Amino acid sequence: MNKTSNALEIIHREFFDGKPEMGAELEKARCEDALARKIRQLRIRSKLSQRELAKLVKTTPSVISRLESADYEGHSMSMLARVAEALNRRVEIRFVPLKPKSTGKFQHA
Repeated sequence: MNKTSNALEIIHREFFDGKPEMGAELEKARCEDALARKIRQLRIRSKLSQRELAKLVKTTPSVISRLESADYEGHSMSMLARVAEALNRRVEIRFVPLKPKSTGKFQHA
């Protein structure tokens, strides 16, 4: 193995090389983070507080807060559709190809 001072390469070697389950967990966390950020971004662009969005969705502010948390894993299609409708949007789902298996080199996402 070649020596490196690249922090991302070091982290990848330490935590992800040869551990496909860790790569899968990282991808899951990235998806959850992206979804939470998108919901928050749309709410803010609509100039709504969590309380105001909650009223439109017919839920509580704490539910909106959870939806906007990257750690939340309980997103349901029905709730996402309700949020989308309240924000004058629709939910769109895409299936994209997986990245090729790692060749031992760190690849940026």
